[in-house]
Amino acid sequence: MFKTRSICFGPALAIALALGASTAGGAEDDPPERNNCKDLPTHAQLRTALKAVVDVGGTNNAGFGLNMWATVVNRDGIVCAVAFSGNDRGDQWPGSRVISAQKANTANAFSLPGLALSTANLYSAVQPGGTLFGLQESNPVDTSAAYKGPSENYGQANDPMVGHKIGGVNVFGGGLALYNKEGKLVGAIGVSGDTSCTDHIIAWKVRHKLNLDAVPAGVSPTGDDNIIHDIANDAHGHPVSASGFGHPDLGDLEKAVATALPTQYPVGPNP
Repeated sequence: MFKTRSICFGPALAIALALGASTAGGAEDDPPERNNCKDLPTHAQLRTALKAVVDVGGTNNAGFGLNMWATVVNRDGIVCAVAFSGNDRGDQWPGSRVISAQKANTANAFSLPGLALSTANLYSAVQPGGTLFGLQESNPVDTSAAYKGPSENYGQANDPMVGHKIGGVNVFGGGLALYNKEGKLVGAIGVSGDTSCTDHIIAWKVRHKLNLDAVPAGVSPTGDDNIIHDIANDAHGHPVSASGFGHPDLGDLEKAVATALPTQYPVGPNP
């Protein structure tokens, strides 16, 4: 009798379990527009803005003048778009794809409606003895989402990271929170592929082009989330940031370009 009941209810139970599994997995596999990406740039918009800012072989952004990766996440940390500026995914450092996503996740995760923190602002605090030492070990990258294939989709509208929470914490320049024209925090952008200072510079310019830079406040001297170059050796030869939010630089050009960002590309809603 027990065997008969097992046979009768087995198929029904299997169907129920299959439906349950399908329902449970559906939310994560939903297309990005169902994950509140509607207020963020599409893949085409992100790629267009990135290509307009990148200056291959030039000095407008300091650094090496390389092609770049960019990733946008929404406020829940779900990847909404991944793009690159070159003609092919191999025109940029392959490792920078996931780094750009980490930066976007970090800037979103550690910014608030009333206070924006760029990934560059976190550099000094996470050094040994810093107030946030160990932060970069938290919130690890979801490698199953980061390295899904096929690789030819990387940087395309159907990049495998899109629609998933990538995680990761990155603590050098290139990640910025995104605030719409009403000043609402809607997610973040991460850029990678050159020096960390240049990554920040390009992220700043791309954010400005996307009109998502109505930053309410920040820790920089200009009251925003700009990179801060105030690290100097103390009496013992140890590098110390005067503000606690400083970031290294690679020379006068990088400092000059970064310092001019709030003037040339001011935060706030664009006309």
